[in-house]
Amino acid sequence: MFRKQRTQMKLNRWSIGAALAAMVSLAPVAQAKTIACVWDVAGKTGDIYASTVDFALAMQKSGVEMDVKSYVDERVAIEDFRAGQCDAVVATAFRTRPFNPLAATLDSIGVTTIVRNGKVDIPASYEVVRKVVQVFATPQGAKLMVEGNYEVAGIIPLGAAYPIVRDRRVNSVEALSGKKIAAFDYDKAQAVMIQRIGAQPVSVDVTNVGPKFNNGFVDMVTLPAVAFKPFELYKGIGTKGGMARFPILIPTVQIIINRTKFPEGFGEKSRGYWLSQFDRALHVVDVAEKGIPASMWDELPPENMAKYVLMFREARIAIAKEGLYNKRGLNIIKRARCDVNPADAECATKVEIE
Repeated sequence: MFRKQRTQMKLNRWSIGAALAAMVSLAPVAQAKTIACVWDVAGKTGDIYASTVDFALAMQKSGVEMDVKSYVDERVAIEDFRAGQCDAVVATAFRTRPFNPLAATLDSIGVTTIVRNGKVDIPASYEVVRKVVQVFATPQGAKLMVEGNYEVAGIIPLGAAYPIVRDRRVNSVEALSGKKIAAFDYDKAQAVMIQRIGAQPVSVDVTNVGPKFNNGFVDMVTLPAVAFKPFELYKGIGTKGGMARFPILIPTVQIIINRTKFPEGFGEKSRGYWLSQFDRALHVVDVAEKGIPASMWDELPPENMAKYVLMFREARIAIAKEGLYNKRGLNIIKRARCDVNPADAECATKVEIE
């Protein structure tokens, strides 16, 4: 009798243990809180930071809890991400290029610039960026966004980057010969391009590009309108300088994640989210451009437009052959350009570079 009771007690204990184990296995596994390190020149008051906070709130629906950490120096943000102190980083494509060179190709010289009938078509140029971001956000484009443990989880435009000069008489490539032009020290392609036109590249980063321009250490910078107020560029422009309404490139901010820290499929959801924010980003750009005094804007001679576009294309191909631009990325973007502007002569050929 006692043996039978002991056996029954063992069976009961086993049943309870098995039931508890089953309950644990069926319970959702809590996702550890992640950290996103976000560069914004305006810190916690900036639009990039605010957009990332909204992103973190939206991703809670996917079971991801995310803390957002602010940086005003993107070099430090990138270093912290590399060191594993961040699980995601938000920074310019110039800085994120080592994690995915193909996606960073969007920030190549002239790669999104559309000129029609001697006039730059800025809305069409943004449409090129949008089409590429749409491709990257598809399930088919997902494999292009992954490099080892790193994945591009979103792309947003910072706005067209315009040539800004201290003397508006410098309004042609010929006039730039011998001039000092700011080149971000972590984007070798900029220095190569500047040297190709006979100018002198001067190394800068986001912490000193404004002061170097404003104090006359460089004659020209290429920046989007959103940098005008934070970098106080009006000081360098003064009464003699200006901003030429000709986008040399459209720089982007890219969100890079460590895939091992996020659930399967998070990258695709994230890219879809940031694609939905594309027009919000363009609104921020529009507000910034309208905030620049009309007297500071300048127009380049129409006869030079097509010449500049061709010069940019030749420079991109040469730079890609040096290994500084991703060839596959350039070809993807060319297809987007030709979707937007099929009448362009370049569309007679299938690829930009073999």
